[in-house]
Amino acid sequence: MDQYLPVVVLMILGIVFGALSFTASRLLAPRRPSTAKEAPYECGIVPTREPPERFPVSFYIVAMLFIMFDIEIIFVYPYAVARDTLGFYGFWAIFAFSVVFFLTFVYEVARGGLDWGPIQKYRSLETEAALVSPERTVTSTIRRVGTEGRLPSDDAVASA
Repeated sequence: MDQYLPVVVLMILGIVFGALSFTASRLLAPRRPSTAKEAPYECGIVPTREPPERFPVSFYIVAMLFIMFDIEIIFVYPYAVARDTLGFYGFWAIFAFSVVFFLTFVYEVARGGLDWGPIQKYRSLETEAALVSPERTVTSTIRRVGTEGRLPSDDAVASA
């Protein structure tokens, strides 16, 4: 128990110092509130308008996926170093661990959490067929770049 006495004394001194500092600050500090002092402060930028809309939840889910894959790498690296000593038990443990992370990633992709662009509207085949006219062909709609002044070769005719 004697070996822990310095740690306990240091902990008690730290708590007493914190409590005394907090009490002295409350008693001695001037209290002159103003709108500038009560305004939120972030990186020295004074807010001039309301905060923007909240981040979408998918942003946080992608951030958590990033952290999860970082954790997976942190666990896979020691396994790679000590693979021979861990044997098949270590392999199956890392395999199960990776499967869980992979399934969460697949779930997130299937849920559309990685689609950051505008919402895609799927069109039916009937509407797609109505957009294409029978007069349009590959040669009439695709402009070949760099072919002006050249004789048509067998490759160009075959690709057209």
